[in-house]
Amino acid sequence: MRYRITFAAGLAIGYVLGTRAGRARYEQLSRTARKVADSPVVQEVAGLVGAQVSNAGRTVYDKAVDKMPVTSLRDFLARPTDEEIDLIDWETRSANGVPTDNGTGTTPGEGLENQ
Repeated sequence: MRYRITFAAGLAIGYVLGTRAGRARYEQLSRTARKVADSPVVQEVAGLVGAQVSNAGRTVYDKAVDKMPVTSLRDFLARPTDEEIDLIDWETRSANGVPTDNGTGTTPGEGLENQ
């Protein structure tokens, strides 16, 4: 439907710009277009479509925020990865004297390439 409207609008604009009928025909087309645009039915439909687009945009935005609650790219890039969190936990435990590796002598993530 949207493509049909776009095509019709393009056809009308092309006709108006390319017509050789002169200023009178242009004014007639202009008045007709103004009447259609000012029609209460067209205004109502335009309001409904605008509301639906607005609601759809809000829904998409809310879903995107739920999936990725990041306020900026800087915040996203500043977040540590899971491996970095494991390493920080390991370093904290080893600094506090808590056993960290059951005597294996490895840090988190070491030796995973052999598994």
